[in-house]
Amino acid sequence: MYVHVLPEYGLVVDPMVGIVTSMGESYAPVIEQVALIETVADDLINMLSGEGILAASYPGREKALTIAGGVTAFWYGMAIGLFIAGIIAFQLIRMG
Repeated sequence: MYVHVLPEYGLVVDPMVGIVTSMGESYAPVIEQVALIETVADDLINMLSGEGILAASYPGREKALTIAGGVTAFWYGMAIGLFIAGIIAFQLIRMG
């Protein structure tokens, strides 16, 4: 079902979507894909906070990103700390 806007140019309004388009073409599949991309973009932004339910996540995993971020920060801190401690110990051994 279309509403004719300019029949001489073949322009109609798709009332389901509310967009002016040419006759026989519908932007409904495009708009569905844009909605999916918006959901993914919202998930990417929500990942920065580490809280909330992500669209492709299983139930019960609301705090998974927060815990994973803490564990990752811990191991990176250990690696960098041990590297710096190794450099200091090497310098003390060379001096002594």
